[in-house]
Amino acid sequence: MTTLHDSGPQELLSGPNYAVVSTHNNDESIHSTIVWISDEGDTVAVNSAVGRLWPTNLERDPRISVVVFEAGNPYHFVEIRGRATGSTDGADEHINALAKKYIGQDEYPYRQPGEQRIKFVVEPEHVRYVKQG
Repeated sequence: MTTLHDSGPQELLSGPNYAVVSTHNNDESIHSTIVWISDEGDTVAVNSAVGRLWPTNLERDPRISVVVFEAGNPYHFVEIRGRATGSTDGADEHINALAKKYIGQDEYPYRQPGEQRIKFVVEPEHVRYVKQG
């Protein structure tokens, strides 16, 4: 079985590759959005603002699917399915680290007035790695 520690997933998670996060809406339909992601060893982490749809979905139902794909080759990806736990503790530092990884800035430049950040750590239950092309 593939793990986050395998070389393929590590290659994707270490670079500034985008992730698609999918969560369950109230009506059980799927909501997907593109986010930044970090490798946390045995887990991965994503970040958002409190009150947005997908974080609200996760607070109600922690099931999550994350697909991280290589820029320029979407057929090189890792899928991570599991459960997410959210916290505002350390979320500001996390979004700043993601800003450094993805856009080379020390501080996240898109914060809105009064915005509170939330970091979700995803515990993998299933990891699938594919590389084509």
